[in-house]
Formats: sequence, structure tokens, C-alpha cells
Amino acid sequence: MARMQKKAYLPQKTCATCGRPFAWRKKWAKVWDEVRYCSDRCRDGRKAAARPRT
Repeated sequence: MARMQKKAYLPQKTCATCGRPFAWRKKWAKVWDEVRYCSDRCRDGRKAAARPRT
């Protein structure tokens, strides 16, 4: 069995909404190049910020 990597050695990106760094997750393995947001909240918040208020 392969040894586990420490989280410090995993690739990181910066969130497009909040600007915080976030690390690679196993569930993002196949789509890591497409991931732009650190959470669902940031992804949903981006849509709300672009929509004009009435």
C-alpha cells in the first residue's frame, strides 16, 4: 500500500471569490483543472454578487 502524503505537499489554488488558498481533495482528482472555488458557499456567492439587486 502507498504511503499517505501530508497535506502540506498537496497542490493548492486560490479561490476566485474569497481569495483564500485551498488544497487538493480526492473528490476533485478528475476535475482539478476546472476547480475555481474553495466551497459551495463561495461558488453560490459569486453568482449572487453578479446579479443586480432590485
